[in-house]
Amino acid sequence: MDTNNVDLPGERDIREAAARIAPYTHRTPVMTSQYFDSLVAGQVFFKCENFQKVGAFKFRGAANAVFSLSDEEAARGVATHSSGNHAQALALAARLRGTKAYIVMPSNAPRVKRQAVADYGAEIIDCEATVASRESTAEQVVADTGATFIHPYNDRRIIAGQGTAALELLDEVSGLDVILVPVGGGGLASGTAIAAAAVSPSTRVIAAEPAEADDAYRSLQSGRIEPSINPRTIADGLRTSLGELTFAALRRHVDSIVTVPEDAIRTAMRQVWERMKIIIEPSAAVPLAALLLGRIDTAGKRTGIILSGGNVDLNETLRLFGEG
Repeated sequence: MDTNNVDLPGERDIREAAARIAPYTHRTPVMTSQYFDSLVAGQVFFKCENFQKVGAFKFRGAANAVFSLSDEEAARGVATHSSGNHAQALALAARLRGTKAYIVMPSNAPRVKRQAVADYGAEIIDCEATVASRESTAEQVVADTGATFIHPYNDRRIIAGQGTAALELLDEVSGLDVILVPVGGGGLASGTAIAAAAVSPSTRVIAAEPAEADDAYRSLQSGRIEPSINPRTIADGLRTSLGELTFAALRRHVDSIVTVPEDAIRTAMRQVWERMKIIIEPSAAVPLAALLLGRIDTAGKRTGIILSGGNVDLNETLRLFGEG
């Protein structure tokens, strides 16, 4: 696949996004841990997007997309298909803009996530639990309402918004040798890599994903988008395939992609809970798992990790740990 002519957002887009969303988002804290520093023989800086509104970085992109709309576009509402954090993020962003959000969700979406979307005032439209059903239902919603469709990650506005997290991290912590970021659909990894290439070219960006959902790794190896087919990973936010924009961004700007096994994800998540006393979701633990497994050489280096979110179902998490 030729990605040379794909129109990606740049530094200016990310800086404009940062200014646009500043009144609505949190500037999340950067935390450190002597425990993790000692484990990797370096310094680790955690950008805590688990403290972002809706509990995940997704609100950055959603806010940028929604507040980029003209008044005429906003009056018709926004639409998407999502069963996760993007659904909640778009619902909240739409409410703050004073417009309507139409969220297509599979009928088997977790109850807690459906409730959160409803609480933010969005209208939920049910669909079957297949990609084809999600996409066709969303197309019908857009046709019926005139709403603007906002893709969860394959959207320039979304990528630019997600890149603001890395912009903040690099502004607060100088001299980072590496930034580690999880990759699913690729919005956060793309925005992070574009931001780093622009403002800190010496900083390598490495993406991490579950070995059981290694489509991004395979895609960079083959030079074409490899679909994620029935991935079996606890990192539910990383089960999606790349899009045209995110694939192009990863090829241009990401140094490499590493994969980690499921038990390492569980261990990393638990260690953050116990040692740092903060809640992260499995997807957020994937980059740390790569670090702890030695997938990246961090001895004597300064490493940033974007903790992508903290939305967990406590009962499900206890079951994963064999304690529920």
